[in-house]
Amino acid sequence: MAEQVLEGIRVLDFGRYIAGPFCGTMLADFGAEVIRVEKLAGSEDRYVMPVGSGAGATFLQLGRNKKGLTLNPMKPEGQAVLKRLLPSVDVVIANLPLPTLKAMQIDYESLKAIKPDIILTMVSAFGIDGPYSERVGFDTLGQAMSGAMYMTGDDDMPRRCSAPYVDFGTALLSAFGTMAALRERDKTGRGQLVESSLFSTSMTFMNAQHIEQSVLELNRPPQGNRGVTAAPVDCFKTRDGFIFVLAIGTPLFERWAKLVGADDWIGDERFASDESRGDNADLICERMQGWCIKRTTEQALADLEAARIPGGPVKNLAEALDDPHVLARKLHNYLEYPGVEKPAPLMDTPVRLSATPGGIRHRAPTLGEHTDQILSDLGFSAEEIKQLHEQRAV
Repeated sequence: MAEQVLEGIRVLDFGRYIAGPFCGTMLADFGAEVIRVEKLAGSEDRYVMPVGSGAGATFLQLGRNKKGLTLNPMKPEGQAVLKRLLPSVDVVIANLPLPTLKAMQIDYESLKAIKPDIILTMVSAFGIDGPYSERVGFDTLGQAMSGAMYMTGDDDMPRRCSAPYVDFGTALLSAFGTMAALRERDKTGRGQLVESSLFSTSMTFMNAQHIEQSVLELNRPPQGNRGVTAAPVDCFKTRDGFIFVLAIGTPLFERWAKLVGADDWIGDERFASDESRGDNADLICERMQGWCIKRTTEQALADLEAARIPGGPVKNLAEALDDPHVLARKLHNYLEYPGVEKPAPLMDTPVRLSATPGGIRHRAPTLGEHTDQILSDLGFSAEEIKQLHEQRAV
């Protein structure tokens, strides 16, 4: 296997749930040695969405390629371990409140005092300053407070997205920031603080709609499945299921109009632009629904593809797993895990490099699986390691 991009980089991952841990996962996929630090009883995210004894689906996904270390930095003995470990560390990832970071002595100033060129990637709900800085939060608060839930809802109720995109988006931005900081360190030898937040991510993802609101003050109502502009952009019922169709831009609209027998709409002022088509979405989507309901999902999608109009089936989870494109591209890497009855389908590294690809090398660690080996590598004797366990420091 070719040398990986981040080979030789050591990361301490104090992340919790998704935003911090998936940042570490991306770094691990590309070769970094990532040590996941957990409480002695296991971090909360280890058990989310349980699929077996001591294993949750989220941890199986986000713990891959990592080593497992249990550590209590709040004890003096735990601090002694941490201070021996930190000189060998390049990056620390933490999505913990700032007071907790200071109590654990892994805030940036404390880390920099031990290793001046260290990089701290800090993830929080709302950022390190501002009136919300001390608040705790999860993905859905970002969806709610950015306007996304409002726009995705209907007149009766805002709707969240089931996929925690704010968490994963924050993790990816954090990994991007970490890579940029490593690049800067390569050039100057200088470490720094990389700071991201769920709220900033959610506001970034909704920024185009915020710009429209600020400039035009349209006060758009909730859109549900519909596109904010353009049509047809919506979910439609077929004879045996649902499909989602997107006709954005005049060339696509004209092909769509010919497909559904609405040739007379081409050139009609009501449908002359994406904006006007969005304004007349009820009429357009009614026409599309009438076309779809006469066809099976397979027939509708075949006709749409022949006309080169984007469309896809709305699948349940089982259907998504068995999708022929998923299988053909080998998107899942099936790994066994102690206590889980069946191999788990871990989505492989979602970005592919032709020369130095990432990938899944091994399963997530069991609780504290590599603790003794890490301690031994740091020079602790077998007796000292035994004492650390007895003291509940590791």
